[in-house]
Amino acid sequence: MAEVLVETGYEERLAVLRAVKMAHTRVKQVRRGAMDHDDQGQVPLPEEHSEVVEAVSGSGEVVRDVRLKGFAPESNHPSGGFFGARAVGANFRRLLAVHPTYIHPANSMAGVYMVNFNSYRKPLWNPDFDFGHLQAAHKRYGIEPGIGGLQHFCPDLKIGLDLGWGGLLEKVRHYAVRHPAAADFYAGLESVVLGMQAWIERHAEAAVARAREEEDPVLRGNVRAIAAICARLAAEPPATFREACQWLVFFQAAAKMYNGSGEWGQLDELLRPYYERDSRAGTLTDEEATFHLACLLLSETAYIQLGGPDETGRDLTSAVSFLILEAIHKLKIPANIGVRVGPNVEPALLRRGVEILIEDGMGFPKFVGDETVIAGALRNGYPLEAARARVYAGCHWLAVPGREYGMMDLIKIELGTVFDLSLREMMADRSAVPCVAALWERFGRNLRRAVAVTAEGIDFHIRHMPDVFPELLLDLFCYGPVEKGRDASGGVLAFTNIGVDAASLATVADSFAAIEQRVEIEKRLTWEELLRHLDANWEGPAGEATRLCMASMARFGAGESRADGWAERISTTFSTFVKENTTPDGWPMTPGLFSWAKAIAFGKRLGATPNGRKAGAPLSHGPNPAPGFNAGKGGTPVQMAIAVAKVQPGFGNTAPLQVDIDPGAGGSEEDVEKIEALIKAHFELGGTLININVLDKQRVLDAYRNPAAYPDLIVRVTGFSAYFASLSDDLRKYVVDRLLDGR
Repeated sequence: MAEVLVETGYEERLAVLRAVKMAHTRVKQVRRGAMDHDDQGQVPLPEEHSEVVEAVSGSGEVVRDVRLKGFAPESNHPSGGFFGARAVGANFRRLLAVHPTYIHPANSMAGVYMVNFNSYRKPLWNPDFDFGHLQAAHKRYGIEPGIGGLQHFCPDLKIGLDLGWGGLLEKVRHYAVRHPAAADFYAGLESVVLGMQAWIERHAEAAVARAREEEDPVLRGNVRAIAAICARLAAEPPATFREACQWLVFFQAAAKMYNGSGEWGQLDELLRPYYERDSRAGTLTDEEATFHLACLLLSETAYIQLGGPDETGRDLTSAVSFLILEAIHKLKIPANIGVRVGPNVEPALLRRGVEILIEDGMGFPKFVGDETVIAGALRNGYPLEAARARVYAGCHWLAVPGREYGMMDLIKIELGTVFDLSLREMMADRSAVPCVAALWERFGRNLRRAVAVTAEGIDFHIRHMPDVFPELLLDLFCYGPVEKGRDASGGVLAFTNIGVDAASLATVADSFAAIEQRVEIEKRLTWEELLRHLDANWEGPAGEATRLCMASMARFGAGESRADGWAERISTTFSTFVKENTTPDGWPMTPGLFSWAKAIAFGKRLGATPNGRKAGAPLSHGPNPAPGFNAGKGGTPVQMAIAVAKVQPGFGNTAPLQVDIDPGAGGSEEDVEKIEALIKAHFELGGTLININVLDKQRVLDAYRNPAAYPDLIVRVTGFSAYFASLSDDLRKYVVDRLLDGR
């Protein structure tokens, strides 16, 4: 039967699977509304497995939701929630026991996830662990504290690929005997593994039944192969390339259901041994391998790194790296693939990545600066071997697989809120003489306090998270939790280094520069007049003229402007505050500049700002200059590359450059060379990661007017990619404004 599959037209099967993906996406858009996050591989629940439930929200509104029929978690707390390893593991096993199987005869992989973990976890935090003493400060300083935040670190899936679920179960039971005091923790781990084994076995049974119904001999052979693979993988480790891909599909689907976690990390190296073994044996062609990879990528938009060093510095680029690129090139759905770039990384990988970026126009792959992220990790205290081993694993962060807990991209300090607070404090202080120096002093004082409050929240999270919702699934693929009987979120991994990001850099830098230029130097308006305009949202007599005056100066990104200087000063100061002390309990923190898609939500809660921005408007994104940074005109990619390189925190995580390019004719060798040169130059200047959209401006504008007419238009929003039609109106407008004004 294997010979028949090799001769099959894989392109035709991929076309069928793309059509199925789009149909599922349309259903999700109707059921769930806007999806301002990664597209993800979640498949809608079939009607026979769905039930509509109604609940009363906190505002008294009746809310309808679609739930998985036959599943209701068992609570162990008066709040109605369930907390602690034993209860969490038992409920996850119950979920897997009734979760539908999924087999499509054209797909070489079985299994998807249909349930979002937040849909059955209510409440998300155990109210017994009250952090009300921190919440006023969180609001005051614009802090997203991350307390209760899940995953956002990287497992080492080689552990699971080597052991299989049966080996993992043996490992759990072995260490449970050695640590009887941690009986609840091991009970939770065992429930997860047993639930996984039973779920995989049900896929084997479902595939046998599905094969009986399939009339096409090739597809019937495919489904029979799925049945045999699933029957083996329930207990045994994968032995072939296809089995390894299938194992990764099951892991990722379960991880997403468990707590939204997962990520495959250095996927090319994870799969390389299987590919080389099967290729040498003559049982796997590149065409078949590419098809299996496409089916793997279809299952989830997991974060992946291609190329880059192992802990000895050896480049891990292999034939599998290029096959993964070709798989997503053929599949043409959202993806989060990062190509490592540097003098020690195979240059052909960068070239092929850029060619696909331009040809497909879907915002991927993205590109990671090899030397800069290693240098940053060394500066952050990592030994050289660990600094090299950190892989791209999220929107803007890296991690040592299985050895580092970081809560990356969860904790944010919104600089615009800190700035507004500082300005109003200064103006309310009758003993103070308003001036930029005094404003900066207050801003620094408040920012330092915001970092300190954030650090207290980190300690609170680490103390209590293992007893609220431990990382049981990822614990299985880390070094330490199973061996020591302690959850990864409790600080048991080799590296616990918590990410703390600043947001709205350009908004604040431009505001400082506008005040310094227009109020202090040119004296076009007084401090009191400025505050009145902000309170009036630039309305009233002279309001719009004053707003345009404040907005029309050269801003951050223009090059050698006052705002550029302020941006560098703010970034350096923030990074210094984060790194000068650990948390009170001694945990180190890693500074970053990233706002994810929250630039819109952050903006809605902030009033007008001195850079001419109106109340409620989006704030600047990550480390990027704000759209229209050249005195209201569009800037160039080179300007943006230089500006973002200069404000890097420099401690091992990336501060991504977001560039949106209208290619015009596009696709020529010259276009490839220009983008390749831009990428290399940014990294040589100190940049760390580049997200590039190569988008036809007119097509995006047409899609903005009628999203439904462009169901397959994919854009890189920030660190994630998504279908344009799946985004909210606010986020679609944000992407369009960035493309039109931030060129």
